[in-house]
Amino acid sequence: MPFVTLSPDSATPLYQQLYQAIREAIESGALPTGTKMPSIRRLPEELGVSRTTVESAYQQLCVEGYLKSRPQRGYFVAGGRRQDDASFHHIPPVRQEEIRVPVRYDFGTDRIDSGNADITLWKRHIRDVLNRPDSIVSYGLPQGELALREALSAYAYRARGVRALPEQIVIGAGIQPLLTILCGLLPQKQVAMDSRGFPQAERAFDDCGVQVIPITCDEQGLSVEALQQSGARQVLVSPSSPVESATAMPPSRRFALLYWAKTTGGLILEDDYNGELRYTARPIPALQGAGESCTVYLGSFSKLLLPSVRVSYMVLPFSLLERYAPRAAAYNQTASKIEQLALADYIREGHLEKHLRRMRKLYLIKSEKMLDCLRRSMGERYEARLLETSLAVLLSVPNAPEVQRRARQRGLRVSALDHDHIRLGFAGIETEKIPEGIELLYQVVSSIPREMTAKNNCESNP
Repeated sequence: MPFVTLSPDSATPLYQQLYQAIREAIESGALPTGTKMPSIRRLPEELGVSRTTVESAYQQLCVEGYLKSRPQRGYFVAGGRRQDDASFHHIPPVRQEEIRVPVRYDFGTDRIDSGNADITLWKRHIRDVLNRPDSIVSYGLPQGELALREALSAYAYRARGVRALPEQIVIGAGIQPLLTILCGLLPQKQVAMDSRGFPQAERAFDDCGVQVIPITCDEQGLSVEALQQSGARQVLVSPSSPVESATAMPPSRRFALLYWAKTTGGLILEDDYNGELRYTARPIPALQGAGESCTVYLGSFSKLLLPSVRVSYMVLPFSLLERYAPRAAAYNQTASKIEQLALADYIREGHLEKHLRRMRKLYLIKSEKMLDCLRRSMGERYEARLLETSLAVLLSVPNAPEVQRRARQRGLRVSALDHDHIRLGFAGIETEKIPEGIELLYQVVSSIPREMTAKNNCESNP
């Protein structure tokens, strides 16, 4: 009973100190109802007190109903809280309005279609790695497993036109850990980025003391003119998947960005989020392939493979690789070595590219289905734009936060981006559920203006 602390020097008798400690433990729930207490023979040995002290404390607790003596079995807690009682953990009871309706139509963007995930094959590769005990009984390389870096070197060139030696690749469990490493390598403690924001990147930069400079954007993406005027020499961009844009950055803007980097000594941090997942048109090569000396490339597999497989990679130009190499051993690798080795085999055997081709066909079908259902239910009143690499549709609606709240009450999960837009992901929802979900969304959206109008009329005509 480690919570019992007795003081022989106290004016309070020992038996009363013991009684009070046990009583408080019972009342707080630390000793739930039904707990068997230490025997009168064992507890004195543990506490270094006499048997009389323990007997006196137990007797008082029995009199007050906190303990119950059972012949031949010992003492048990009789008046405490049950262990499954929420108050045992001091959790306030859930208010009725906080109880949520189960999600029936999930238009979130944090999952993929489980029916089309390559789970069976992925499990096989995981098992194969687990059957190689010599490979998994060590921490592995801080920079990432060589087998995976070699596989990524070949894959990134074939899929995205990225030029990278295995030595230039750094593995991490997501983009944020990689950005944290990168922040220690950047020549300046400032980085420019899209003014519409990338919260995860902003968090990493802020934690590392790197100032974020917001840059205005237009329909073609980040403004190079505004970037020049800002004086920043480092910029984070997503040319293949711009924020809230239906199209990738056009070639003219890409060339202007590369020209800015080469003439000013600037550094481009290219977040190629799902760059290979284009299905309405041919994927556009990564920016890094045309500017490898001035570009840091960031890639991941969250929507292509499985969101739960936290493996991302970063390609450093040689100028930053020289700064990284001496300190590489001081970084702990954040990605699972087992998953790294499994992914290396998965890529090397050609499964990732086969899966990519299947997913492109699937997401083309699902995106067309989504847009068709939106046109049928919403008509021309609400603008819908396909965010291809985000596997989502951006829908213009009035009072988007209220739409999100009411939709959730009806088992429909959507995301409000601002006051006028919601984002509908189609990767995680079954294709056959899309029409029903969109029809329910239309009912939610169309009900809000009517209710607001009625309310305004009542207020103006008391």
